[in-house]
Amino acid sequence: MAHHSLDSLDKKILNLIANNARIPFLEVARACNVSGAAIHQRIAKLTAQGVLKGSEFIIDPERIGFETCAYVGLYLKHPEKFDEVVEKLKKIPEVTECHYTTGGFDMFIKIYARNNHHLLNIIHDKLQPLGLSRSETIVSFNAVIDRQLPILDIPEEEEEENDDNNSDE
Repeated sequence: MAHHSLDSLDKKILNLIANNARIPFLEVARACNVSGAAIHQRIAKLTAQGVLKGSEFIIDPERIGFETCAYVGLYLKHPEKFDEVVEKLKKIPEVTECHYTTGGFDMFIKIYARNNHHLLNIIHDKLQPLGLSRSETIVSFNAVIDRQLPILDIPEEEEEENDDNNSDE
């Protein structure tokens, strides 16, 4: 993946909008001491580079009746059918994340269910038919940290090394 170097203005903009995606661009401009047009241009550039992937409203699953959050490690009978399984997982609305991982699992997913009984039904009725040899489920009681990746300052010598390493691309 391409690494995009961010200047101090980009970092400040990203920190402001990561904390509040609905912050008006003029408020961002004031905080950054630049024009509103400059903020629009920077946001457009960061979006075009793929640094920003858009904005969204976050629905609290518990507030709409999904009280159980679980992480499930899946072991496939036929790991070569990974892509087919991913396509089938996309059709299960309770599956909100799917990851390629290292370790013993073929894949690792995140599921929201109304309760433990609903979770059992999802695993039995929707996941098992996908060709699992087995699965391991971890129920989350509460997310104590749930945040965006912060935009940290990279020491200058590390930035220079990255620039040197990326100059061949």
